[in-house]
Amino acid sequence: MALRQGNNGVGVVVLGGINMDLVTISPRFPQPGETVVGSRFLTYPGGKGANQAVAAARMGAPTAMVGRVGDDVFGPQLIDILAASGINVDGIAIASDTTSGIAVISIDESAQNQIIQVLGANITCGEAEAGRVLLALADASTLLLQLEVSVDLSLQVAKEAFALGNTVILDPGPVRPIPPEFFPFCSVITPNETEAQALVGFPVVDATTAAQAAEQLLDIGVGVAVVKLGAQGVYYATADGGDFVPPFPVEAVDSVAAGDAFNGALAVSLAEGATLHQSVRMAAAAGALAVTKSGAQDSMPFRAEVEELMVGA
Repeated sequence: MALRQGNNGVGVVVLGGINMDLVTISPRFPQPGETVVGSRFLTYPGGKGANQAVAAARMGAPTAMVGRVGDDVFGPQLIDILAASGINVDGIAIASDTTSGIAVISIDESAQNQIIQVLGANITCGEAEAGRVLLALADASTLLLQLEVSVDLSLQVAKEAFALGNTVILDPGPVRPIPPEFFPFCSVITPNETEAQALVGFPVVDATTAAQAAEQLLDIGVGVAVVKLGAQGVYYATADGGDFVPPFPVEAVDSVAAGDAFNGALAVSLAEGATLHQSVRMAAAAGALAVTKSGAQDSMPFRAEVEELMVGA
């Protein structure tokens, strides 16, 4: 199946989660019942949707964010930070009597992370957000989705965007049950190893198992399957075959939001008309750069940085 390109330029619309991340850094993760003394505590804006919106904006695309924040102290901060990144925030509402989304993140000395999410206002998104997505898509070609808002809402807007000819990219995280009817409306799906295993029912640990997973995802209706393998690279496949993009060697500091950098760059490159291979390679470079910095939105790379890494590799 060929990627469908919308008729409205290279704009990107993101429907997804907007969080404040609360981060601890420690030598290792604690065992159940154990206390480990950490070295640092940080707060920074995150949420898969918001991260991907910042990633797309820094790659040079006009970007609109649709979602909700709570009426707590974090809500206005989160909106202002996105606006400062050049993102259209007209589609972000404040939910009454609800906390903003929160992610509690633990990072160990090897730069691996463990995350607990409280979805908060994100899960209250509904018909109003569906309308805001359609309004924003009038000036965009691509819709980016994740699963930090309700799956039913994501399915609804995916159907509508797909019917309009827009490219629909689904990042199937966090892991949640996805109804089978969702997959035919996914122009592109981009699971990491854990998410891919949840979708296909077997461990995805290397390029071989990623290829098997991608084939199964194509069989259930997605147009393009892109399986992110972290430091091992990326495997992608369409009905015409698949290919592997090797990793970009970098020194990892913090792997939080690397997948979001990947998705934002992928969306922009595809919207600009690059080939799938070129787009996956650019996305892999963006994801690699993201792990070299701490934070979520702060670690999203700018276009010039991504292109410099690609040229030097």
